Amino acid sequence: MDRLLIANRGEIALRVARTAERLGIDAVMIHTAADEHAPHAGASEYVAEVSSYLDIDAVVDAAVRSEADAVHPGYGFLSERAAFASALEAAGITLVGPSAAVMDAMGRKDAAREIAVAAGVPVVPSYSLSQATADPSALSYPVLVKAAAGGGGKGMRTVRSAADLAEAVEAAKREARSAFGDDAMLIEKYVEHGRHVEVQVMGDAHGTVLHLWHRDCSAQRRHQKVVEEAPAPDLPPGVEDTVLTSAVALAQQVGYTGAGTVEFLLDTDTGEVYFLEMNTRLQVEHPVTEAITGLDLVELQLRVADGEPIGLTQEDVRCEGHAMEARVYAEDAWHGFLPQAGTATVVRWPGGVRVDHALGSGQEVSTGFDPMLGKVVAHADDREQARDLLVQALDRTAILGLTTNTGFLRALVDSPEFAAGPVDTAWLDTSPLTAPDDSGARALAGVVLDQELRSAPAAPWQPDGFRLGGPRGPLVEDGRVLEFSGWVAAPGAPDADGLVRTGILGVGDGVVQRTRSGTEVVVSGQRFLLDRADPFRRTTTAGDGTLTAPMPGTVLAVSVAEGDTVEEGQTLGVLEAMKMEVALKAAYAGTVAEVGAAAGEQVALGAVLFVVEEAEHA
Repeated sequence: MDRLLIANRGEIALRVARTAERLGIDAVMIHTAADEHAPHAGASEYVAEVSSYLDIDAVVDAAVRSEADAVHPGYGFLSERAAFASALEAAGITLVGPSAAVMDAMGRKDAAREIAVAAGVPVVPSYSLSQATADPSALSYPVLVKAAAGGGGKGMRTVRSAADLAEAVEAAKREARSAFGDDAMLIEKYVEHGRHVEVQVMGDAHGTVLHLWHRDCSAQRRHQKVVEEAPAPDLPPGVEDTVLTSAVALAQQVGYTGAGTVEFLLDTDTGEVYFLEMNTRLQVEHPVTEAITGLDLVELQLRVADGEPIGLTQEDVRCEGHAMEARVYAEDAWHGFLPQAGTATVVRWPGGVRVDHALGSGQEVSTGFDPMLGKVVAHADDREQARDLLVQALDRTAILGLTTNTGFLRALVDSPEFAAGPVDTAWLDTSPLTAPDDSGARALAGVVLDQELRSAPAAPWQPDGFRLGGPRGPLVEDGRVLEFSGWVAAPGAPDADGLVRTGILGVGDGVVQRTRSGTEVVVSGQRFLLDRADPFRRTTTAGDGTLTAPMPGTVLAVSVAEGDTVEEGQTLGVLEAMKMEVALKAAYAGTVAEVGAAAGEQVALGAVLFVVEEAEHA
């Protein structure tokens, strides 16, 4: 293998390129017109433009034109598309992954389930879709409706009553069509208290299949992983052996080659463990497995794709220490995890830990792609040390100009429940964390202002958002005196008037940026806008019956017209961004006075979508 086309973008494209180049393999990057200036597009001298990352013909043509020997699909996009694997094979190009036949067999949840049953692997009890839709009352609730194709929490809904089943199925189908181009559904028993345990496997063309130990990915919101760790802590007796041996047996049965992940659900109420699905690709959370094993999974992928044996025995695969990974997303975690967009004016990633990212200062983030911006990974001798190291790393992570979930991640990893561990998959959805207040941010902004006024008392402008009062004294937090360490100019800052500056507190783990519109502060990863009276006061419904767009996105459906009478809680429309749907519902019974958008229309954050006039009460 001399030249590798990477059929992906962002941090995974950069991560694959690092290993390829270390092995002396030329990396070819692809990008769309919108991504022409993205970090991955400028990371190699070999670049090809494509119409879409999902266009099989365009990507294969780029591989042929660039004279690539092989293609690494990363994750998402075409990584589990059997048609893509077949097209590459027809073009004489190697896919770094399993064959099209294996993707067909294991890449779909429904087909993989049948294979698991045939192999004697336990699976979650299920219902047929025809049975469920014909007689919803016959199901034992709660149930989980989920897309047969794809993953990442897309096309999944938890249903707790027969009355809600039809709407949940339709919403899951719509989301699945958008994300995967396939709306086939499965309906399974919903395990109220379960742990998501998965096993990393690696197979070669010489008959070897190894497990690379297990991971716990139970810290999830809306069925999408947020924090992952390896190895999975405190597995009950017998469960570890069951998941490891089942994963290897399943991979051997289908002749699996390359990196794959076999996922299981551990019912913590009964102790039963069920096979969920197999992901026939590299996983987002592969760094935690690399940390405990010392292996480079991408290197193993490339060597296996080149026909080499893995070169390891099961006894060679060590499990040392503990690793945790936090996924940094462009989303408002304190308001329904709504996707966010904007320009990351200042980005500071932490040192001392592994960070896989493709986000730098001045970069624009749109809602056109998955909202993940990067991954922060900590590895230490045991779980508590790894957790503490990750908390410190998230303290030192700062992204301004754009709302992210970093502060939420910090609160999650530092919470008593997560520290006691392990948590279950419903934890975040049923026991939401408390949003931090802005007192620390205002104190930090005060220190910065004090230092600036002392050094330049004739400053020509006064920032909004905070005011100093009373005599100046030292600012103390947790027994530490916070000291201002100096200004760092933000990218593109106007040097003449100095209206954009970033203040970094070396001890206090905070960043301050001041602009004409107000003061922006990041403390322990959490972003605050101090020109707002309450930085966490944002809802989709105003008190006057006005529903505004909680995120920039596309209106998928408008279910009402002006003059319609609606009930409290009735869905008026559906908004989508980054393949995530939000149903906009009436706050009270009344009459629709205004409809501000049509289906298919792009809308900005805060755009007025519906106005409902409350019904008069007798």
